Amino acid sequence: MEPIYVGWLSILPPVIAITLALITKEVISSLMIGILSGTLIYAVSTGLNPIVGVAETTFSLMASRMDVSILLFLALLGALVVVITMAGGSRAYGRWAAQKLKSKRSALLATGALGVLIFIDDYFNCLTVGTVMKPVTDKYNISRAKLAYIIDATAAPVCIIAPVSSWAAAVGSNLQITGAFESDLAAFVASIPYNLYALLSLLMVVILCVCDLDFGPMARTESRAKTGNLGAIDVSTEQNTKISEKGRVSDMIIPVIALIIFSILAMLHNGGYWGDDPAYHSMAAAFGNCVAADALVVGGFGALLVAFLLFVPRGVINYHDFMAGIGEGVKSMVPADIILILAWTISGVCRDLLSTGEYVRDIVEKSNMPGFLLPALIFAIAAFLSFAMGTAWGTFGILIPIVVPACTAIAPELLVVALSATLAGSVFGDHCSPISDTTILSSTGAGCDHIEHVSTQMLYSITVASCCFVGYLVAGLSNANIWLTLGVSGAMLLFTLVILHHISTSTVIES
Repeated sequence: MEPIYVGWLSILPPVIAITLALITKEVISSLMIGILSGTLIYAVSTGLNPIVGVAETTFSLMASRMDVSILLFLALLGALVVVITMAGGSRAYGRWAAQKLKSKRSALLATGALGVLIFIDDYFNCLTVGTVMKPVTDKYNISRAKLAYIIDATAAPVCIIAPVSSWAAAVGSNLQITGAFESDLAAFVASIPYNLYALLSLLMVVILCVCDLDFGPMARTESRAKTGNLGAIDVSTEQNTKISEKGRVSDMIIPVIALIIFSILAMLHNGGYWGDDPAYHSMAAAFGNCVAADALVVGGFGALLVAFLLFVPRGVINYHDFMAGIGEGVKSMVPADIILILAWTISGVCRDLLSTGEYVRDIVEKSNMPGFLLPALIFAIAAFLSFAMGTAWGTFGILIPIVVPACTAIAPELLVVALSATLAGSVFGDHCSPISDTTILSSTGAGCDHIEHVSTQMLYSITVASCCFVGYLVAGLSNANIWLTLGVSGAMLLFTLVILHHISTSTVIES
């Protein structure tokens, strides 16, 4: 299937899918309609049969875009969660953690801190943090939507400012193509202080955890959670599971630690750390060269094996119940698998069939703008493209080769800021897009309804992004003065949060 250029029609499929999902609150059918609209445009434009051609194109693209390793990891993680629950590990850990974390605030801060600590890969972050922290946040009646938001806001935003991560490697490979920097790593590190969306997202998480300044749909969700309705969609699975009374805290902690250790070792191994090429004998280079999805499968299998050796010989779970738990865990991940496959497919419709990226690139190249507007405009364009395609990696992969030479010609003094704006906009669009795999995995890890996660965090993401846009305008006007840029955008975020919380509280009182 050769890509074609259809202009503005290339943005229709994601617009249709996202609009339907937000209106109907049903994501699977919305994604499918969006995909079919895109393949119909492709079939009509290339002279294919409008029925047979659409079906063949849709399922061929679906098969080619599917990441089997991620699906396997989801299945293994679902199995691990269920067998740990059956062993009583989650219950024991929840009781222990509730004794150590004495308040809702400490539980929220611990969740955010764990999200920051797991900076190697966003997929790994989303699913591990949810698995570990659900028993604790449930104890303090924290809604699953709030948990999903914290997971999502400490996944991609942390990875994009971590020099040792799969995201840093992806950015570095795109910077290398431009040939504009002596050191790709140095250029990436230089962009970190100007990556306003990542920094302000983390600041917002801290503020919300410490000051409880929720607003909008999240405030209503948190108010509902105080009555015990957490919005959990995995309750039925947990309620139907026979839980052992022999469970200990170590039955939760040891398999999770095993998952982390095996995953990191597998990343180093397939990244060439112990290989023949000396270029990858440093940890940073090996992490940059690794295939994270393949490593996570090895980590998930290793953790499940450790759980088997920990539970079955002690009689915490018998052999047959352990195997039945694996089946239940795999089944619990089927809805997430379906959503992910459809999200990958609609991303493929945009990138591989309808040339959405090329359409946006043409808009950028034809625009004649003052140099000081460049960072803010790049941020907005990257955000739109990432939101439409549901992929930050695909967005900065398209824009970096365009932004670097364009900025070098128009405003070379803003090159690092423009690069940061590209990465920040890509993460913002990915963060709030309903078809982003990170968004889907965050709701899956938290056991939260996907559309509820999207609708509750959307206003939070837009609030941060608005402050970022102003910050990039300040950066352009001040010739990249970092302290002025950070000071204005940070102060604006804090002021906006206080105002929005006051408005939200007043509305609740009046109603």
